[in-house]
Amino acid sequence: MISEKMKQMIGSSSAIRAMFEEGKRLAAERGADKVYDFSLGNPNIAPPAQVTEAAEKELRECKGVFLHGYMSNAGYEDVREKIASSLNARFGMNYGKDGIVMTVGAAGGLNVVLKALLDPGDEVAVISPYFGEYRCYVSNFGGKLVEAAADKDFMPDPAAIEKALSPKTRALIINTPNNPTGAVYGESALKAIARVLEEAQSKYGSPIYLISDEPYRELVYGGVTQPYVAGYYRNTLSCYSFSKSLSLAGERIGYIAVSPDADGYDELCSACSVATRILGFVNAPSLMQRVAADCIDVPPDIAFYDSNRVAFEKALDDAGLEYVKPQGAFYLFVKAPDGDDLLFCQRAKDKGILIVPSSSFGVKGYARAAYCVSPERISSSAAAFAELAEEYGIKKRAGVDKTHKGE
Repeated sequence: MISEKMKQMIGSSSAIRAMFEEGKRLAAERGADKVYDFSLGNPNIAPPAQVTEAAEKELRECKGVFLHGYMSNAGYEDVREKIASSLNARFGMNYGKDGIVMTVGAAGGLNVVLKALLDPGDEVAVISPYFGEYRCYVSNFGGKLVEAAADKDFMPDPAAIEKALSPKTRALIINTPNNPTGAVYGESALKAIARVLEEAQSKYGSPIYLISDEPYRELVYGGVTQPYVAGYYRNTLSCYSFSKSLSLAGERIGYIAVSPDADGYDELCSACSVATRILGFVNAPSLMQRVAADCIDVPPDIAFYDSNRVAFEKALDDAGLEYVKPQGAFYLFVKAPDGDDLLFCQRAKDKGILIVPSSSFGVKGYARAAYCVSPERISSSAAAFAELAEEYGIKKRAGVDKTHKGE
């Protein structure tokens, strides 16, 4: 028999993955052309050519076991040095290779950091809405997740964050550009977060770490920029993934960057390295470490995602559905017309549209739609979205130019 805790986790398994699996079932039942799956943040664009070239070069030039064998739990020293140098050049930081730990994606990095930081009963604050798997990650190590609601525009609310902190708080997780809203936390927001955390550290007499979950860091639109989070708060641990920027989601490669001035820096670096081993990762994938290092400064194809964003917004505008206009990432947060996100997603599924209820992200009244799909899927779904809106008494409109909630 499995554990009681695992039974609970199965019962509350990721709605994103559940919807993705439902999509496969519906495609087999109705035909793939009648199913419009926007459930999973799985990039539909091929990796840049440099990725293939780097992989071929590394495989061609490897010498026996040296490419495929074990290395330091933290990863290859030269790879970590290259990543540190890139971050320093791009963001004016002062990382050394010892502050970089290669990880099995950002998710692996988050679990490593939480393993390093948490004792049972410790608290981790999050800004809602948030990626639902944070609940499981914190629970893995006996921690308690405490929610701080974002403001009406889905930006951090300093007062709510302050209220969520306590003497038991070990960390605050932030995610910008945000999954699921697409909100980007600018300089003023980051300064406000840093101020609240600094005050709480002084009040409670212990460090509170800022865990920055950064898989969408480069995916921003319309002249928006994403400031580098660690530049605003010294107790920051940045968890990055190449899943989105280089379309390598299945390869599971990323890194943790520990700010050089963080409290307990040496212990943090050692703890993250040991946590990588004892959690069973042992080390990040060896080939992909070298490929990532070779492609560290290769930019993502922003134009592809931006074009999809514009097309998806038009489809929703024409249908008359409201949504949060995204500044980054590749999600649209669509407003449920009657406020019932679960019913909205069920009705959408009846039309062949697969989207994820916002209840999975800690808020009600919206649904997340991922537009990292083929352009054809977006265009072919427009009629289904219009039919869905009509069920709510919303008339189909064409050529609409409007301002969206959250813009």
